[in-house]
Amino acid sequence: MSAAEERKQSIEEKLFTIRYKVDDISHLIIKDQNVCMNCSTKECNYFCPADVYHWADDMTHVAFENCIECGTCRIGCPDYNIEWVYPKGGYGITYKFG
Repeated sequence: MSAAEERKQSIEEKLFTIRYKVDDISHLIIKDQNVCMNCSTKECNYFCPADVYHWADDMTHVAFENCIECGTCRIGCPDYNIEWVYPKGGYGITYKFG
């Protein structure tokens, strides 16, 4: 196996290298659960690389503590039903390099 092949990591392995300081309050807000209920595609369950959004019990659940702050959800929801802001100072993610 080449050195390049050895360095390949799954998305789960890459997500494991991120350090989180989780706030008690979500920086990701579903504006209206009725919009989610009427959404036929539930795209948020698929576009988020960190699997933050999950449809269950007739509502969208948000695991904001897993957010990698990529901002995809700001533009990915076809109804713009997700409010995304940066976590307040000192909270959020820190990438580990090396």
